[in-house]
Amino acid sequence: MFDRATYVQRRARLMDDLESGLVLFLGNPEMPANYADNTLPFRQDSSFLYFWGLDSPDLAATLDIDERRETIYGHDFTIDEIVWRGPQPKLADRAAEVGVPECLPREALAERVGKALLARRPIHVLPQYAVRNAVLLEWLLGIRATAINQYSSIALIEAIVRQRARKSDEELREIERALDITADMHLLAMHRARPGVYEREVAGAMHGLVAGSGVQLAFPIIFSIHGETLHNHEHGNLMQAGQMAVNDSGAESEGHYAADITRTIPIGGCFQGVQRDLYQTVVRAQKKAIEAIRPGVPFKKIHLLACRSLAGDLKDLGLMRGDLDSAVQAGAHALFFQCGLGHMMGLDVHDMEGLGEQYVGYDETVQRSPQFGLKSLRMARALEAGFVMTVEPGLYFIPTLIDLWRAEKQCAEFINYDVVERFRNAGGIRVEDDVVVTETGCRILGKPIPLAIEEVEGEAAK
Repeated sequence: MFDRATYVQRRARLMDDLESGLVLFLGNPEMPANYADNTLPFRQDSSFLYFWGLDSPDLAATLDIDERRETIYGHDFTIDEIVWRGPQPKLADRAAEVGVPECLPREALAERVGKALLARRPIHVLPQYAVRNAVLLEWLLGIRATAINQYSSIALIEAIVRQRARKSDEELREIERALDITADMHLLAMHRARPGVYEREVAGAMHGLVAGSGVQLAFPIIFSIHGETLHNHEHGNLMQAGQMAVNDSGAESEGHYAADITRTIPIGGCFQGVQRDLYQTVVRAQKKAIEAIRPGVPFKKIHLLACRSLAGDLKDLGLMRGDLDSAVQAGAHALFFQCGLGHMMGLDVHDMEGLGEQYVGYDETVQRSPQFGLKSLRMARALEAGFVMTVEPGLYFIPTLIDLWRAEKQCAEFINYDVVERFRNAGGIRVEDDVVVTETGCRILGKPIPLAIEEVEGEAAK
């Protein structure tokens, strides 16, 4: 939790940005895993955390724009809850810590919303991803839960994106705390990834390190020798010498700010044969992308710069051919790089994705492309100082995709399919770091994590 003044200022700015009405925030409930009392680890809604700071379930809050009135709704523990879960601070005391003078029972929320509806006042709500909250809004607003996101307040979404996109110094310190733990996770993985070890042993050790640090994972660990599957959460493979493992993982800070780092680890201590060329191809693309980051530059341009770098090296390896600018424009490189270069990061690892990528990563200056690969770019608009971005180029050899493109002769003027065939089982390589955009360029966040080929091989051989 930040200082009281931080939350007061955030809410004041939000009220200044909206013309009128009642803003309704729903904190997250606890989510049952398989029955009501066996719950998944609790994670508060990120926008609720950002404006209200309270990290416990079953809370709600309202901002009355016209009356400049701030209210938190919840309940104090009953004696039965205290017996099972221990005593907790009074809600009013917790609210005072974040500068909210008014606390009401959860039941009072319906009355407040009902009065606003009768007065035909605008009620601003965010898109919902928790079914229980969507059902609650159906009861409060009379809008079917399955349709509630059609009535999200665009003005509220845009106002929140404007605030949350630029990270303050105190937010950057939280992200770097998460990165400190994440760096330890990646070093541990480099030391544990050995021939004859199961992926789950390494993933489990990383998860244990995070839990032992008193925090949560920012997202489920991706650790796999099948790195060609972009979000591979399976950990059942026995690693063998000569393979590579993609480790895409990160911790949260105590304040729930995320870290997101990827490294590719040679199993057995050394990259073998063409693996070295492919790895260095990805590292070069990342270096060029990071060097190009500065305020005012569209991230889409940086993404295409990385694609052009990958394509150049792939041509040197014989996999691509022809005019490379035309090849990238045609999307030929997407046979090998099917996703975007990166995304915003903050309280969410894909920051504010729940509010809608069209508001976070796109604006009136740039629209999402329908082209395969490019359509998966989460962030395209111009960068601003204070944005925190991931930069994560990769190469992915997906046999099913290779077979499909070859059968359809896609981009045949730019792709040498006979050579590609020899790489079909090369797997996947990704590297990723987190950067903050500064007034003159960018800064890589966190302490250094081995990236150069000799550094990674040195750690993997320990």
